[in-house]
Amino acid sequence: MTEGPLSDEQAMRLALQQAQAAAALGEVPVGAVVLKDGRVIATGHNAPVGAHDPTAHAEVLALRAAAQALGNYRLDGCTLVATLEPCAMCAGAILHARLDRVVYGAADPKGGAAGSVLDLFAQPRLNHRTQVSAGVLADECGALLREFFRPRRVNRAPLRDDALRTPDIAFEHLPGYPWPPRYLSELPALAGLRLHYVDEGPPDAPITWLCLHGNPGWSYLYRHMIAAFGAAGHRVVAPDLIGFGRSDKPKKEGAHRFSWHRQVLLELVERLDLQRIVLVVQDWGGLLGLTLPMAAPTRYQGLLAMNTLLATGDAPLPAGFIDWRQWCADHPAYDIARLLGRAEPSLAKDECAAYAAPFPDAGHRAATRAFPRLVPKQADDDGAGIARAARDFWRHHWHGRSMLVVGARDPVLGEAVMTDLAALIRDCPPPWVLPQAGHFVPEHGREIAQRALHHFQP
Repeated sequence: MTEGPLSDEQAMRLALQQAQAAAALGEVPVGAVVLKDGRVIATGHNAPVGAHDPTAHAEVLALRAAAQALGNYRLDGCTLVATLEPCAMCAGAILHARLDRVVYGAADPKGGAAGSVLDLFAQPRLNHRTQVSAGVLADECGALLREFFRPRRVNRAPLRDDALRTPDIAFEHLPGYPWPPRYLSELPALAGLRLHYVDEGPPDAPITWLCLHGNPGWSYLYRHMIAAFGAAGHRVVAPDLIGFGRSDKPKKEGAHRFSWHRQVLLELVERLDLQRIVLVVQDWGGLLGLTLPMAAPTRYQGLLAMNTLLATGDAPLPAGFIDWRQWCADHPAYDIARLLGRAEPSLAKDECAAYAAPFPDAGHRAATRAFPRLVPKQADDDGAGIARAARDFWRHHWHGRSMLVVGARDPVLGEAVMTDLAALIRDCPPPWVLPQAGHFVPEHGREIAQRALHHFQP
């Protein structure tokens, strides 16, 4: 306990010290003290974030400490001094504790329950009345809050009204995926949408592995390869296509177009100034990615392709893909985690769940529904002409090394499809067949990465 009775202003300065301690921990700067006979018997500061506790407001923590100090949950004769007007929860706790007085500094126009939004302390039907004194050192209390929130209100990538953003909590503690998120929203093609990408390793590395995922995957697909390539001292860039992973997700399926997604990737490569690229593609990552090198051939030195194709519109799509597209149309809300588990039985349950993490509900899944329909089927479909130009590039103008890997258990884009792709690529060796792998070949990424490191070594 402190010596001597304190004035409201003196007590508020102690509460401000508590608020500053909260700010130092990244918490909203609110502090509180409890007085008994004018002397401090307890303190508290905001801690909901650190404690993972929505009730850990400064007032509640101070009340808990005061009750322990007095050995009684009734705090008769006590005063609570807080830097911010109490919310409804804290006001209820104050009334239940039977405090004599509440003194607060800054008003809370959005949540205050002592007169700003509602006034619980003025309810005549409640069985206790607590006196309220407002505005003590209000300017100092308010300034501390404004200073805390000012940098947080500068949102460089506000969410567009026509898109959704998966909450960050969905990506916490994913197995084998420790890399910090990176975002771009300034690319012209994005028009303000936020694109997520992994970028690990030095910019001047001898190889930059550009890893492009398919549907319904995201950069999590490449976690084994990212780790292996990074350990070799190389750079790895693995973006999430718009609509997938940690990238923003347009609400409407019609927002997705082949040429638009390709343009975003072209601008990403240019913005990051990627050099000495080995292009790593699977599924839709190949449909889009195989059209990129012809736009800037000097940036690329290798191709690592897994279970993918070029859809040129002048040749029939594989029967397995036609069946997959129809199945998707019939089952638009298919269970992504279950699909991964069936395709790759070696996956643990939490790994399967990680694939589904970006898609918490149907609203976040416009891309997974749209992408099967976007694969060009006719010669005039969006992307078909670009794919035909890419076919010519790979046949006649490609001078880099190539490596194709096939998951033999893939019924959609398996060995026959990849053998045809190998025939389109200049000086491409026959595909390496992995008998136990399915469609999501990068799940065998450690083994593939070791061979790729040897194959593509400068």
